[in-house]
Formats: sequence, structure tokens, C-alpha cells
Amino acid sequence: MAEGQETAARSASTCSDAAEECWMDFDGARMRYLRAGSGRPLILVHGLLAYSFSWRFTLQALAPYASVYAPDLLGAGFSDRPCDIDYSMGATARRVLRFAENLGLSSFDLLGTSRGGAVAMAAAAECVSTGCRARLRRLVLVCPVNPYSPQGRWRASFFAGRLGARLFRSGIACMPFLFPYFHARLYAEPNSIPPGSLEGYKAPLTNPGFYEHALSIVRTWTADLRELQALLPKLAAIPTLLMWGSKDPAVYLSSMEPLARHFANVQTVVFPGVGHLPYEECPEEFNRELINFLTRPDSV
Repeated sequence: MAEGQETAARSASTCSDAAEECWMDFDGARMRYLRAGSGRPLILVHGLLAYSFSWRFTLQALAPYASVYAPDLLGAGFSDRPCDIDYSMGATARRVLRFAENLGLSSFDLLGTSRGGAVAMAAAAECVSTGCRARLRRLVLVCPVNPYSPQGRWRASFFAGRLGARLFRSGIACMPFLFPYFHARLYAEPNSIPPGSLEGYKAPLTNPGFYEHALSIVRTWTADLRELQALLPKLAAIPTLLMWGSKDPAVYLSSMEPLARHFANVQTVVFPGVGHLPYEECPEEFNRELINFLTRPDSV
């Protein structure tokens, strides 16, 4: 990444005064991540078209309780966007586990939101099936993409096709107002959008390969959901927290109950009047519930 891009990254990632910007090498590609706090390790996995900026209200609040790591997954944010790697759910999950191992962690908690929630579940299943050097302690899923919510499936199928992909690229390029339009639709109410949110999420769009990365994820969406359906029974023993907004327009709240049945030790939290991004729409309530779960004696 050029020096100017790194400067832009630092400017766009002022999500917390307590966060340190770091970089990690992945087979020649550089992955950016933010680090804050001290305590039991917690890895935060962002969603589609997002990056570590999503956690600007979380990092500082969690810093007294955990060593928090918030990566820009390869292809997203200000990390490199190699075009020759697998961006499917399973491959991304394995990179998250490599990230934990490269950090030298012996154990960690894992939080994933939206598509990052599906990645987190796949990573957890990988730990159960094959084991991993860093032991997964607890799992937190925030409005996670899952097989029980139909929302988004037909869109993924359409944009995965040649015509849909062409319309996606040309539409966003020729009509830049579409990005803020779709971004705003993730929130339950316009007045719940924190100041500077659109600017923060738009910051990495100038880096080449942003939309190609998104399209590569969409192409495997249907197959990823089938794979996730098969993996869910492996997660029963992992202490898990499910967090949802009651007005989530992207992943329906109705999918929380069937998803929760796969976990023997599960806690659920629903935020009234909140959309797809509770860590931004109601950060104080979100952080309080998250800290309570991470610090309770019986969630080990």
C-alpha cells in the first residue's frame, strides 16, 4: 500500500484514541488491524462492505476488559485486495484462525457481525472439527447471516450473475448516491445514524478492487449458506451470545430463534427499535451487554 493510502487509512480509522493501527503479512498480502486494551483476547469480524471502522464505539469501551483485535479482512477496508485468493466463507474463516495463531494467542473470544457472523460460525466449526492452536472460548454473533433468514438470497443470486455484476459495478460508479442510500437502509431510523458514518465507510472505496471483492463474496453466497447449515450442529457446546436489532432489515429477527436452537449454552439479546448495526445505533446498550457476557464467570 502506498504511503498516501496508509495516511488515509489512519485518518479514516480514528475509531478510538485507544486503538493502535497494525499490519500483518498473509502470504505476501498485508492485512491491517486495530488493537486496543488488555485482557482476554477478543477478535471482531466485520461484515460485507465494512471494515474495522464498524467498531469505533466498541474498541474503547472494551479496552478495560479485553485485548481487542479488529482486522480489515483481506479485500476489505485498507487491507490489500489480492485478486487470486479465495474469499468464500470457509476460506475467510480459516484466515481468521490464522490471524489468531499469528498473534500468538493461546485462546480467544470471537465476535462476528452480518456476513462476519457467518464467518465466525465457520471458524468456530473449524476449531471443533480439526482443532486449532488458539482455543476458541466464546462466540458472539451480531445479526449474523444465517440459513434461516431469506433476506438477501435473491439479491445475491442476481448480482452473482454476469448481468447483475455488470449492473452493480456500473450503477455504483455512475450513481454514487446509491452507496449512501443502501448504507442508510441498514439503520432502523435516519436519526440513529452516527455523524461521520457515511464518510468513514466510503473512505476505502477509492482503493482499487473494492467492489470486485464484494462481488466475489456474493458469487459463493448460496453455497456458503448451504455449508453453514451443515456446520451448525458442531457449535452446540460453545458458549454463545446472539444479539439482534428488532427492526433489522438485512437479517430478519425471526431467524434468531431457529439459529439459537443449535447452541446448548446460549444467551439472546434483542435491542428494541434498532436495525442491522446495534453497535452503532445503540452503542452503550450494546457494549454493556457484550461486557456482561464476556466477564460473566460461567461463560468459559
